[in-house]
Amino acid sequence: MRFQAFVTGLLLTSASSQAAVIKRDAQFTHGQPIDGKGKGAPIIGGTNHQVDLDNPSNLGQQSTDNGLVPNLKWRFSDSKTRILPGGWVREQVIQDLPASHDIAAAQQHLRKGAIRELHWHRVAEWGFVYAGKVLVSAVDENGKYQVDELGYGDIWYFPKGQAHTVQGLDEENEYLLVFDDGDFDKVGTTFNLDDWVAHTPKSVLAKNFGLPESAFDKLPEKNPYIQNGTVSTKKVEGPNGQLTGNSSYVYKTFEHEPESVPGGGGLFYKIDSTNFPISTTIAATFVVLEPKGLRELHWHPTAEEWLYFHEGEGRATVFIGNGNARTFDFSAGDTAVFPDNSGHYIENTSATQNLTWIEIYKSDRVADIPLTQWLALTPSDIVAAILKLPIETVEGLKKEKQVLIKGT
Repeated sequence: MRFQAFVTGLLLTSASSQAAVIKRDAQFTHGQPIDGKGKGAPIIGGTNHQVDLDNPSNLGQQSTDNGLVPNLKWRFSDSKTRILPGGWVREQVIQDLPASHDIAAAQQHLRKGAIRELHWHRVAEWGFVYAGKVLVSAVDENGKYQVDELGYGDIWYFPKGQAHTVQGLDEENEYLLVFDDGDFDKVGTTFNLDDWVAHTPKSVLAKNFGLPESAFDKLPEKNPYIQNGTVSTKKVEGPNGQLTGNSSYVYKTFEHEPESVPGGGGLFYKIDSTNFPISTTIAATFVVLEPKGLRELHWHPTAEEWLYFHEGEGRATVFIGNGNARTFDFSAGDTAVFPDNSGHYIENTSATQNLTWIEIYKSDRVADIPLTQWLALTPSDIVAAILKLPIETVEGLKKEKQVLIKGT
């Protein structure tokens, strides 16, 4: 009892000391939910202080947040990593982030020569290489094929049902995988070659391939998923030719010019069916936002927006209607989903480092409606009346999309 009283006394003393310090100013950046204006109090119970420091918006930092908005953020660091000979994979599926109905994703790593075994999916697969180089190989239903090397920034898209594989070419290789179904892990979504062959009678395999049954004596007992190997040196030739032009499964992002960004705040690459015709169910952008820059207030009329933050630190407030809004803080390795048609922005909170991310939509095209342009192209007296602004202010709004606004 004495020890319990002693501990209680320590806690109360600690709380009093903290309160004495924090009354003077806001303490969100110190991991405490105190606004310095009379609201909040220190956290005394169990908490992950580093997570609190990394997420000041969860502590109530943004006074404009309101109502009930579900969690829209997931860190790949919270995913279970599956380690295998030659690499690893960690996923984010709907069970991790229930708000992401359209998209599931994974980070995958291959050592040199390692192979993500031959497989296909019931859903489309989209990939973005951000470290090293990989060899992708795929065959379509008409017997046309593609074998191509991809490096940083290069993208592949395999339509549902298309057979493919990936092999690492550099010492270490890593990429983002995206799938156009949030419930990616359910049975009947992925079909691996070894798994299928191992569950087919050898007599049938022998008849199908025209080989003796003994040829299949060394089949893996367990589906390898990723396995070690040596870098492929064999060339492929086929009677029906290669997948090229509008049928190509590969898009070299940085061989194309970025989109126009009147706001001057960074780089914006759009990759969808308008310039990558095969990608009919996944549209994407690759965005680099300069320090203190702003991805202008906007919404997307065609789909949810799923995001992967690759480097830097940022913040976004998501407005889902009926007075409900919530702010989230992001750093490298975070994923997020903004609900269909929800209003939002993304801000680079760093004064020195770029914020880089990828946006994904389950759609054939990237589409957004910016708030400023909408207001600028609406009768100015109506806008002035609604927002209680001087009409001269409204008439000065920019009529062109700014996309990425330069920081000040």
